[in-house]
Amino acid sequence: MNKTSTTTASLIAMLALLSAQGPFAIDMYLPAFPQMMVDFDTGAATVQLTLTAFMLGMAVGHLVIGPLSDQFGRRKPLLIGVFACTIASALCAVAPNVEFLIGMRFVQGFAGAAGVVLARAVISDTAHGAQAAKLFSIMMAVSGIAPVLAPLAGGGVIAFAGWRGVFWVLAVLNLIMLIGSFFILKECLPQELRSRGGVSELFSNAGRVLRNKRYLGFTSAFAFSMAAMFGYIAASPFVIQNILGLGTTAYSLIFALNALGLTITSIVAVRLADSVGPLRMTYVGVSGLLVSSAALLAVVSLADTPLVPTLVLLFLAISPLGFVFGNAAALATEQAKKYAGTGSAILGALQFTLAALASPLVGLAGEGSAIPMAIVMLAAGAIALLSLVTLTRGSTNEPGTDHGERQLEAVQGR
Repeated sequence: MNKTSTTTASLIAMLALLSAQGPFAIDMYLPAFPQMMVDFDTGAATVQLTLTAFMLGMAVGHLVIGPLSDQFGRRKPLLIGVFACTIASALCAVAPNVEFLIGMRFVQGFAGAAGVVLARAVISDTAHGAQAAKLFSIMMAVSGIAPVLAPLAGGGVIAFAGWRGVFWVLAVLNLIMLIGSFFILKECLPQELRSRGGVSELFSNAGRVLRNKRYLGFTSAFAFSMAAMFGYIAASPFVIQNILGLGTTAYSLIFALNALGLTITSIVAVRLADSVGPLRMTYVGVSGLLVSSAALLAVVSLADTPLVPTLVLLFLAISPLGFVFGNAAALATEQAKKYAGTGSAILGALQFTLAALASPLVGLAGEGSAIPMAIVMLAAGAIALLSLVTLTRGSTNEPGTDHGERQLEAVQGR
């Protein structure tokens, strides 16, 4: 399969932008959490529910849209989902109260799941083994620009237009995604490879995927690592601004720096895909998360959350995840190759369900403690590593061979 950079650049950029739906919709408005508490006259836990609702919507959307794409193809569900996400983003911008915002955030997440789940499915449809691992890592690296830019852009938008302006920007971004998808993404799932349809077929496909222990191991490693990151994301506005005493601009810069660390490791993962292999890099990334989170818990518990050590350990905990996300996703979807939509759906649903649970857990001690955040990150890292060790035994470090049955060019109609 001839996959030159000129052939795949526009497609991978488009898939990365679709995958960045989550980071954009989450990270851009995080600096506004304290202001939203004032505007809606509510507490931190209620404002965090806007984040939880979005992630629950993502989880449910994965479970619905992914299997449906195995039946109807990738392109139509994607276009419908991105269009609905555009409308939901605009409605979030005009929310009259926090309850309406929570509801629209669920809809926004449900519709936005189309871009995330189907971007992974497209890669699984069109690439194999080492090539898939590279493409997943490239997509993660490109989409990693989103969490670097999002809080910075969000801080600027909030300063001039408030948190409502953020959702208008998200609506415009979704419109750009819709137009780009329409012109760049062609159908990549041939009619003869689609499922027959029906509820029984959907459950049957899900059962086949879930009976694969290695799929479960790689999926759990991916999802629990993501849960650790979302625990950090949900708690970071309060930890950095309220506990460490830094301002909105400083928070945005720190958040962007941590995201940059994750992006750099994603780029390194691309370069090491052939020589090191996705399995070994996944172990390295999860181990880095676990060790750094354990040190973070010790520091915030015993030393009353000192500024520099806390920020350094947060960076060291988040950065290694660049070795996990692309590689674990590739390893998982490789195990569910025949049911790529369903496999991607389960992976994403677990990811966002755990993320939705992590968000309120980090706020259990209120706004004045970083200990719950550290505990969530440590527990998630430990489960991720345990899943790798116990469920993926027998997996080799060989990423596989790219047989070239289906070309990425076909996705672009070439």
